Amino acid sequence: MAELDWHAERSDLHGLAQLDRSTSDDGIDHAAVRAYRQTRVRAQMLIYGVDAVILSDPVNIRYATGARNMQVFSMRNTPSRYLVMTQDRSILFEFTGCEHLAEGYETVDEVRPAKTASFVAAGPHIAERERTWGLEMAALIRELTGERKATVGVERLNAGSKFALNEAGLTVVDAQQPVEMARAIKSPEEMKCVIASLRATETGVARLRDAIRPGLTEVELWSVLHQAIIAQNGDYVETRLLNAGARTNPWFQEASPSVINANDLIALDTDVVGCHGYYADFSRTFHTGPDKPSAAQKDLYKVAFEQVHHNMDILRPGMTFRDYANRAWDIPEKYYKNRYYLSAHGVGMTGEYPYLYHHGDFPDAGYDGVLEPGMTLCVESFIGVDGGKEGVKLEQQVLVTETGIELLSLFPFEDDLLN
Repeated sequence: MAELDWHAERSDLHGLAQLDRSTSDDGIDHAAVRAYRQTRVRAQMLIYGVDAVILSDPVNIRYATGARNMQVFSMRNTPSRYLVMTQDRSILFEFTGCEHLAEGYETVDEVRPAKTASFVAAGPHIAERERTWGLEMAALIRELTGERKATVGVERLNAGSKFALNEAGLTVVDAQQPVEMARAIKSPEEMKCVIASLRATETGVARLRDAIRPGLTEVELWSVLHQAIIAQNGDYVETRLLNAGARTNPWFQEASPSVINANDLIALDTDVVGCHGYYADFSRTFHTGPDKPSAAQKDLYKVAFEQVHHNMDILRPGMTFRDYANRAWDIPEKYYKNRYYLSAHGVGMTGEYPYLYHHGDFPDAGYDGVLEPGMTLCVESFIGVDGGKEGVKLEQQVLVTETGIELLSLFPFEDDLLN
């Protein structure tokens, strides 16, 4: 792999002005993106012997068709909208009154109103609703596939709905594996969506960085990013991972009304479902000022920077997940307890397959596989001493190519913390 010029990332922040642009006129062939994604799902269905899928995760519905509707609402109200797809038919069951939203999608052959099989919709009649739903789904899938005991992949259904499909005579399997394997490899046209989401998110992070000042609360600062994302037609921010000062260590303390103090570190993980529904996922840590960062703050930052870039340097197509774990940066003992739970992970429309584990975690949590061209990955680091005052979160998003990797996230690192 050709060595990347990491110093080019550390450009002056004035260079971020070029990122402040609209992503609406993006020159992306969205029909080609949708066709590629739907073909990927159908190919994986064949590989895993799945005759039909019932997708209820709104992210997967969007992946397979492009149709978007109330993603956060749909995630917690399943199945309020769902997609039945076979090798040659795609029928979207849309939320009540929303059938018109899928008009014009060549990936959707038919739209029907959904029958919500959930307790909030059916109340004490839930069991009867689920049985009726299961019988109707079984009849439809038999009609579409010609298989009496078709194998159907399902996800995110309540337990009663799954039991109803079994009772109706279908062979029910988990749809996660074929769908995740489909999503793992991006097309060149799909990568344009990823990059558009990253550039818009980098604009939002630049605005957040410019807004940093002592006296703000964490949530006030975090809201700057959120506003910028929505204003650029992004979807939502999946987490609230911004914290300052002592709340940076350990990691995973969500943004709160806590006040940001002078000379605090401020750690951010974007976790943005942005333009075109694609995840922009990178992490940065800033310094509030007005004084220069302390030696301890710089040490934390430099160690996290070293971990991310060492692990980026070893990535290559054809590498196994086990080999990656064996060659990944060795976390010093004093930082090990508070390590980030992953070394790297796949990313597309959300965080996705594969998970790449640290060497020490691989025996218990890891699984093997192969890095392939077209995979997009986020390389992670959190560095903080157990019981220490502060911590640093850094992360980069990359594309695995035929020869190595391509850096996707371009937001600069902090010179005053590196020098």
